Amino acid sequence: MTNTSSSTPFAQPSRDQLEVFPNQSPGRDYSIEIVCPEFTSVCPKTGQPDFGTLTFRYVPEALIVELKSLKFYLQSFRNEGIFYENVTNRIFDDLVAVLKPRRMTLVAHFTPRGGISSRIVVSHPSGEHLPPVA
Repeated sequence: MTNTSSSTPFAQPSRDQLEVFPNQSPGRDYSIEIVCPEFTSVCPKTGQPDFGTLTFRYVPEALIVELKSLKFYLQSFRNEGIFYENVTNRIFDDLVAVLKPRRMTLVAHFTPRGGISSRIVVSHPSGEHLPPVA
């Protein structure tokens, strides 16, 4: 099952941008970790850019996210005015809806501004955070 919608790097954020491919080992529990160190969105209060690192950890069921489509999806937030907590939950909800993973954790660590940094962690099933990979 592959989403064949055409994605461009600067489209409006939409889960339709996320493409998937079949998990070739659906009977095995294994984790996938994807680190995106260049995530950018915009502060809705100041209009200044927000920068962060997104770390996805998931145990796939039937589907795996295709990385180029994930990159374009994440880049589509570049001009989106959205709070850290909201963008983290929106991205997470979109990935869970598309992938239907056994388990998933997203850690969004935003760079300091004014001496304050934020780390938002969300998991599926709720509260069952996957531990970091050593």
